[in-house]
This record gives sequence, structure tokens and C-alpha cells, in this order.
Amino acid sequence: MVMPKGHAVKRILTSLLVVLGTAALCYASGGEGGHGGEHGVSPAQLKDFGWRVLNFAVLVAILVWAIKKANMKGSLADRQAQIEKNLREAREAREAAEAKLCEYTDKLAKANQEVDGLRAAMLQEAEAEKQRIVAEAKLSAEKVAKQAAQAAEQEVLKARTELRAEAARLAVELAAGKLTGAIQQADHDRLVQDYLGKVGQL
Repeated sequence: MVMPKGHAVKRILTSLLVVLGTAALCYASGGEGGHGGEHGVSPAQLKDFGWRVLNFAVLVAILVWAIKKANMKGSLADRQAQIEKNLREAREAREAAEAKLCEYTDKLAKANQEVDGLRAAMLQEAEAEKQRIVAEAKLSAEKVAKQAAQAAEQEVLKARTELRAEAARLAVELAAGKLTGAIQQADHDRLVQDYLGKVGQL
């Protein structure tokens, strides 16, 4: 497990303070047997020891300050590199998003053009179909009218033929005298009038 740099510096300082305290205690414990004896500590020695401790503490402080400064520069460099990386990634993401936007915009424009083209083609096809249906309806109406006219003409011709045949038959019978005794004068006149009327209608 990698410890943060701040925790490492604190551990170093704590270790140095423990060492200094232990050394001071050991140095001072030499005078427990009396003052100025064989193992006693004189004031000059204590003063010298104090200066040594002070010098050592100053040295440690300078070392700690140098370490912190070096760590700060490293942290600032890492932070700057991270910021540059984030900016670069953001710029790349923005460029990619702009490229996608342009791509989708082009696709949408093409889709709109295709829809407009399909709509125009459908309208044109519908108009052509309407014209074709109208033309077929006209042809069918003309054909039906022509057939009706032909049928009516045939019926008229048939009726004329039948009337002429009937008139001819009646004329022959009248001429032959077959109906002289069988019909009255009024019947004879009526038949003649009917015949003349039918012939006039033809």
C-alpha cells in the first residue's frame, strides 16, 4: 500500500523527534549519580548538547521544507499535467461531438430531400392514375353509349321489319278478299288507318 507524501513526511518527523528525545534522555541519565561527578553532566555539556539538538532540529526543518517543496513542485506538475490532459480530452470530445452533429445534420438533410422526392413522385403517380381512370371511364362511357345506340338501332330495324311484314301480310289478305266477309266496314277502315299510321312512323 503506497502512503501519501504528507503522511510519509509526518512519520519521518515523528521518528526524528523520538530519536532526539531518546538521545536527550540517555544523555541526561548520565547525571543521576550526582552533580559534577565522574558520570555527572556539567552545564557546559548541557549547553553544548542543547546547541547540537537545536542545530539538528534546524537541519531537520530545512530537510522537511526541502522535501515539502519538492513534493509541492511534483504535485503542481502532476496537477498541471492532469489539467492539460482533461483539457485535451474535452477538446477531443467536443470535436467528436461537432463531427457527429455535422454527420447527423447531413443525414437529416438527405432524409428530408428523399422524403420530398418520394412525396413528389407519389403525387405525380396519383395524378397519372387519376388521368388514366378518367380516360378509361370516358372510353367505357363512349363504348356503352355506342352499344346502346347500336342496340336501339337494331330494335328499330327489327320493329320496322316486323311492321312491314305485318302490313304486307294484311295488304295481301285484303287484296285477295279473304277478309271481305269476315270484317265490317269500320274494322276495315281501322285496319287501314293503323297500317298507314305504322308505316308513317317508320
